[in-house]
Amino acid sequence: MSDLLETIFRREAGRCTATLIRILGDVQLAEDAVAEAFAIAAEKWPAAGVPPNPGGWLTTTARNRAIDWLRRESTRTERHIAAHELTQTMDPNEHPELRELDAYVDVVPDDQLRLMFLCCHPALSPDAQVALTLRLLGGLSTPEIASAFVVPESTMAQRIVRAKRKLRDNRAPYRIPRAAELPDRLIPVLAAIYLIFTEGHTASFAEELVRTDLSDEAIRLGRVLVELMPDEPEPAGLLALMLLTEARRPARVAADGSMIRLSDQDRSLWDRDEIAAGHELVRACLRRNRPGQFQIQAAIAAVHAAAPVADETDWAQIVALYDQLLAVRPDAVVAINRAVAVGELRGAGEGLLALDIIDESQVSGYQPFYAVRADLLARAGRLSEAVAAYDRAIGLTDNAPERRFLIERRDLIASREGA
Repeated sequence: MSDLLETIFRREAGRCTATLIRILGDVQLAEDAVAEAFAIAAEKWPAAGVPPNPGGWLTTTARNRAIDWLRRESTRTERHIAAHELTQTMDPNEHPELRELDAYVDVVPDDQLRLMFLCCHPALSPDAQVALTLRLLGGLSTPEIASAFVVPESTMAQRIVRAKRKLRDNRAPYRIPRAAELPDRLIPVLAAIYLIFTEGHTASFAEELVRTDLSDEAIRLGRVLVELMPDEPEPAGLLALMLLTEARRPARVAADGSMIRLSDQDRSLWDRDEIAAGHELVRACLRRNRPGQFQIQAAIAAVHAAAPVADETDWAQIVALYDQLLAVRPDAVVAINRAVAVGELRGAGEGLLALDIIDESQVSGYQPFYAVRADLLARAGRLSEAVAAYDRAIGLTDNAPERRFLIERRDLIASREGA
């Protein structure tokens, strides 16, 4: 039952919370009510069984708890009014979207995506919009979100708290945005979906390399977003990027669960249908001639996918695309990936020079920076420095297969150094 509850929590908590936020207009109250509903479920479901519509049951229970709290804390007339309005808001006779158990049926994909647009409220900064969306709807914990943003967990926790407080203090209205308002909130929604996918592609804190539940959900949301906003090229770019990356999943993990790096993968295991779909989306983006960061990243993934073997990868084209991406998105993560490509095209020494321009203080907690540096140092023959860089990367890794891979690489270089 505990495993089942965890699965239901990951699937339903964000939807229930967003539904309550839309009705209550208070993020913290909505979160507290949903948490209370899950606590009640943990007590009742082992004996009574899981209801046919667990999401509806949880939403109804959370709504009832919120009503109780509002009435209990009613020291002013408006509190009584708020409780009354909440009851009326959820009246199934007035709202045809309510079914069974006096609750919402499972939110349809379009509604789920619109709830993400709701969380990306213009009263918040872009980073706060994305963080709040990931926390409420993305199924990510605060440590996972902090890892995605390359900031300490305490910093991210404070950022999320401040976002909730700002929305509350500003009395920002919670409603599903109209169609005309969606483009203004598109960028943080795209970022949130991609970070959900990234966490699924390589889980921050896990015994397995991937979390397919997250990557599958991100791709599903990407498909819906393309249908919802067909005139926008960046959703198509994001979907292409996710499909082309996901196509490699069957070759990323060995039979024993260990990680296989891109250059060593058996490319015959790559999903050709996903690659074909990704390539078609990239071609459609090129015809639009409105390049954006996700379209450029998709083009990079398409170049990788087009190479039948690693040695035939067109690294010159990839470096050129990274140069273009760096102009659009000048951050350390892009610069790190560009350094990898430069190292493949021009040699490890040039790759290290490209890496050295990055301010290390900005990436001191970012494992890939040290893993890339270690690989380039080893290829350049600077073995003792490579071992030290691998040690730093290992210390920043909480994914078990990735950690084992880095340890194996470190030990191999250490043995060469001592030979």
